[in-house]
Amino acid sequence: MNRAKHTLQAMQVNAPPEGTIECHEPATRVSLGTVSVDDPAAVRGKIAAARAAQVRWRDSSFATRRRVLQRVLRHIAANADELVEIVCRDSGKTRENALMGDVWPVCEKLRWTIKSGPRHLKPEPVSSGMFPHKKARLEYHPLGVIGAIIPWNYPLQNFMNPAIPALMAGNGVVIKPSEWVAWSADRFLPILRDAIEAEGYSPELVQVVQGYGETGKALVEGGVDGVTFIGSVTNGRRVIEASAKNLIPVIMELGGKDPLIVCDDAHLEQALHGALGGTFVNCGQNCVSSERILVMEPVAEAFEAKVEQYVSAFRQGAPLSGETVDVGAMITPLQLELVERLVTQAVNEGARVVCGGKRVRGEQGDFFAPTVLADVTPDMAIMNEEVFGPVMLLCRVRDDDHAVEVANGTAFGLSTSVFSRSRARANRIASRVHAGMAAINDFGGMTYMAQDLTFGGVKHSGFGRMNGRDGLRANCNVKAVLDDRFPLHIPSKVYPVAERTYSTVRAVIWLMYGGGLATRIKGFLRALRGG
Repeated sequence: MNRAKHTLQAMQVNAPPEGTIECHEPATRVSLGTVSVDDPAAVRGKIAAARAAQVRWRDSSFATRRRVLQRVLRHIAANADELVEIVCRDSGKTRENALMGDVWPVCEKLRWTIKSGPRHLKPEPVSSGMFPHKKARLEYHPLGVIGAIIPWNYPLQNFMNPAIPALMAGNGVVIKPSEWVAWSADRFLPILRDAIEAEGYSPELVQVVQGYGETGKALVEGGVDGVTFIGSVTNGRRVIEASAKNLIPVIMELGGKDPLIVCDDAHLEQALHGALGGTFVNCGQNCVSSERILVMEPVAEAFEAKVEQYVSAFRQGAPLSGETVDVGAMITPLQLELVERLVTQAVNEGARVVCGGKRVRGEQGDFFAPTVLADVTPDMAIMNEEVFGPVMLLCRVRDDDHAVEVANGTAFGLSTSVFSRSRARANRIASRVHAGMAAINDFGGMTYMAQDLTFGGVKHSGFGRMNGRDGLRANCNVKAVLDDRFPLHIPSKVYPVAERTYSTVRAVIWLMYGGGLATRIKGFLRALRGG
């Protein structure tokens, strides 16, 4: 405790040098040191270095790319404890959240990509349609260099998430982590670079640029061939504006306000644990967070009582203190302030505090108590703005239709969860909710661990997809190829225009697309006569 107080005083007195990022542990405020900021010229230089390395990498075999990713997977699995400690120190999350939310998903993404990546990236035969003498295929070529701007909530997962498919698809990658987790990003970079170099390729293929908004803008405008952005709606708009200058494709994974619907026939214990995990995992700092718990009135009181029993007993504290804790610290003090403001406003608007509702352990770090608010209504600000904190919102709904109406009542559409003993009922409800993902009788974030599924949202939650086949191919230029099936060498004559060209083509259209048998016979006979 004294060390934390001393460090806080030092941070307040000694401002970081210009051009650096001051890093510290959110749970203790212990200094982690400084990281140098990359100016626009440095960003362009790193993009150029990645591009030079990608020239050879783009011609690498799938076998080589798989070996690189296998080396990364072995390293992460063997050094999981060390990586968990790095994540905990930089983010304040619990050891269990770091292991299950950062290390495990990365391992699963690597496993899936090693196994399935080549199958989804090899040339794909498709129908040649009206050209039986031709063959048609889709080819998946690397875009070049992918720029990735990532947030602070999952330091390891967010770092590896865009790099893995980019490398498997034959690209270079330049990663710009959030300034709030700059310290850990510098420790993750060698994992990828060492694996690449061990296979005889340049480690310059993967780059990290550090800094604030100016650095991110320089990355998008600096010559990359595609951008993956994970973050807020406001910053997402800025990325789109910058990307428009060079007309580069972007994948937007933005905010969420995910509903979790508890039907009146739900198994309450199952729904309870879905809601607890969906709300409090990673201290609520999760894009796929169950931010709105919509409980049908017949079971609302019983559900609230169960929630209070669990949440009021949650243990909170520093993750590396040697004690087991359920909820850690907030990663940024700015987010802590936002959560406090929204909770205070909701209470002023009529919400009832079941437990929590305030900052705690302020002398130690950036903590907000695990909070449950009841009597929340759809018109409150907290039901429409992303909280991104350890706050469960209990909102009563009358029936299925009312639940869908409330669920669709925000600008977001990332994921949804529906709990009911009737799978048919749950699926009917889920199909009516505007979202990119849905989970039946489970927390919606679980879809991320099924890597064949895509990940992404609609409305203000973004566009484009990560994960799965479509997420992998998003790192590619999809090239359509029409090839010879037989060496016939018959020319497709267009010029000079013949006297009967129009009538002949018109007859063929009748033959192929006519609405009835008589019309098609008419077209066939005219085609035989040459129109």
